[in-house]
Amino acid sequence: MSDQMFDSNEETDKYEHYADRFDPVQIDRQERRRRKPRVKHQPKKSHQDLLADVADSIDIEAGEFRTTYQPARYEAGWLLESLRPFYDEELITDVLSQVKGGKEASVYRCQAHPGTGHALLAAKVYRPRRFRNLRNDKMYREGRATLSAEGRAIKTTDHRIMRALGKKTDFGAQVQHTSWLMYEYTTLHQLYELGAAVPQPIATSENAILMKFLGDDWLAAPALNEVNLDPNEAEVHFQEILRNIELMLQNDLIHGDLSAYNILYWAGQITLIDFPQVVNARTNPKASFILERDLTRTCEYFARQGLRRDPQVILSELWHRYLAPDRQEQLADESRHLVEA
Repeated sequence: MSDQMFDSNEETDKYEHYADRFDPVQIDRQERRRRKPRVKHQPKKSHQDLLADVADSIDIEAGEFRTTYQPARYEAGWLLESLRPFYDEELITDVLSQVKGGKEASVYRCQAHPGTGHALLAAKVYRPRRFRNLRNDKMYREGRATLSAEGRAIKTTDHRIMRALGKKTDFGAQVQHTSWLMYEYTTLHQLYELGAAVPQPIATSENAILMKFLGDDWLAAPALNEVNLDPNEAEVHFQEILRNIELMLQNDLIHGDLSAYNILYWAGQITLIDFPQVVNARTNPKASFILERDLTRTCEYFARQGLRRDPQVILSELWHRYLAPDRQEQLADESRHLVEA
């Protein structure tokens, strides 16, 4: 009996490899593996390769839109595509020169169309998203809605857009890019109407903002950090900057990146620029920190001009005057609701 069991086991062992070779489940798995396309490793592209991709993906043929300024190959397509709407709308007739290059955007001196009433206009052209260097932009976006291309707040019930933003898809990135640009344009428009010292906004496109140019045919207005002021002039300009900071606070706004680098000086006047990171003074949880930083950087410049002011004292006064009363009232309302509950 034991011999029979042995023979039976031996026969079973002899055919096990047939089961392994011809089992339908195994065959199916092997076939799927064989048919599955192998993904070839793609080496990470260099910065130059990415620039070339952007240049090659844009049709640089711009019809009659020819510019005096001769951009580099990597810049040409993006620049003409971004500014073409202003040309088509008869707002500009030419691009004369680049006056400022930056990690986030570049600014160009443009020949204005006679119908605008201006001789020159400035075009701020944002770089392609993949090349922009926005450090900690989440801090500025806290407490503010996402804006559409028309400058209106996108509703949180728009699940398609909210999902894209949450998953950080390419579409979501484009929505954030548009919102970032529109915050600058809508803030400029609002502050200009209120009488703030900001450039007059003219128009906006998908990647650019057109505004009044500060300077002349040969020179663009320098940033304040490039200018030395005498003591009397320093006092006048410091008070003008404080007026603008207060005007913004009265409308629940904080510049977010204010310093002598983002203030222009021309013909004895100062002009505040660069507003995409503007924050809501009431809804951004870091509003106090951001305002303090704006004041500190501004005071540091004027200290070098011989005018010393304490940013902490100014912060305390401004916060108490424009924000603290509402905060205290809000806390009182919350306390009353707790008691009633």
